[in-house]
Amino acid sequence: MRSKTFRESYREDMRIFQTIWVRSWFGIFCLIFLSLPFWADPYIIYMVNISGIAIIAALGLNILTGLTGQISLGHAAFVALGAYTSAILASRLNMPFWISIPAGGFIAALFGILLGFPCLRLKGLYLAMATMSFGVVVEYMVTHWEGLTMGVRGISVPAPALFGYPLGDQSRFFYVTILLVAVLTLTAKNIARTRMGRAFVAIRDRDIAAEVVGVNLTKYKVMAFAISSFYGGIAGGLYSYVTTYLHPENFNLLLSIEYIAMIIVGGLGSILGSIIGAVFLTVMPDIIKSAADIMGRHFSFLQGRYDEEWNVAAFGLLIMIFLIVEPRGLSGIWSRIKTSFRNWPFTY
Repeated sequence: MRSKTFRESYREDMRIFQTIWVRSWFGIFCLIFLSLPFWADPYIIYMVNISGIAIIAALGLNILTGLTGQISLGHAAFVALGAYTSAILASRLNMPFWISIPAGGFIAALFGILLGFPCLRLKGLYLAMATMSFGVVVEYMVTHWEGLTMGVRGISVPAPALFGYPLGDQSRFFYVTILLVAVLTLTAKNIARTRMGRAFVAIRDRDIAAEVVGVNLTKYKVMAFAISSFYGGIAGGLYSYVTTYLHPENFNLLLSIEYIAMIIVGGLGSILGSIIGAVFLTVMPDIIKSAADIMGRHFSFLQGRYDEEWNVAAFGLLIMIFLIVEPRGLSGIWSRIKTSFRNWPFTY
């Protein structure tokens, strides 16, 4: 048996990075990652920013669905609320990004609380339909409230600046995105390890039993909606500055399905799974397009056939495969790989 497989204190057991080797490799990864703007292609920097936005949104949805067990098909609505709030504050009131992005998060959280109360007694399919209906209402609002959102004409977002230093370039805004991803990921990790996180898990596993042992269902379900929508609002605020242009079509039901796919493919209830799933499904459309181009060069009947419907089909196929074959997602696969290397050459 390997030595030092036990924990000598509660602090050691709760440590995020358990060994010095993990901390060392993580430090090396951070140094290389933070140097990306100096040597990477601009498109790679853009994709990293988009992946960071997806990570934040997926973390929020995983807190609601993965930890608390509340199915939501309206997460794109909270992203839209955060995006349009930030864009309106920036374009009409000249608010700096470090005010407009948190404001988008708080506005989304407010709507999350308002949605959470009427959904307290809903479960399963009924809850999914209620949240999807909320998403449809928000999409209709941003499309037809032209005096506020500019409707189908879209709304342009001015380039951000920090104390006069322009951050409009993707490589400069990269550090803002990474900072928010790091802070919100650490926050989500700590939420999952606190009394609040344990209450979320208890509600997910058996809400009646949780209420019997003293968990306030109303309080914690509404809190889960608020935290999840806040994360979605922050992601939307970042999205408005990264893309510099918003259109209602960017926040349809397909986006909510993409977020559902991210947390299922990555791993429900797992912080690492949210990160892996978000990155994987963000770059997957480019992988599909490259594969379609390669197949088109070899098979003439497939040439020029790629469209967005391929992505929709791929998301649905991945959800089915992981639900049937690997319910723990990519994070579960990674955990088994680590365990195999840790126990090698033994099988136990």
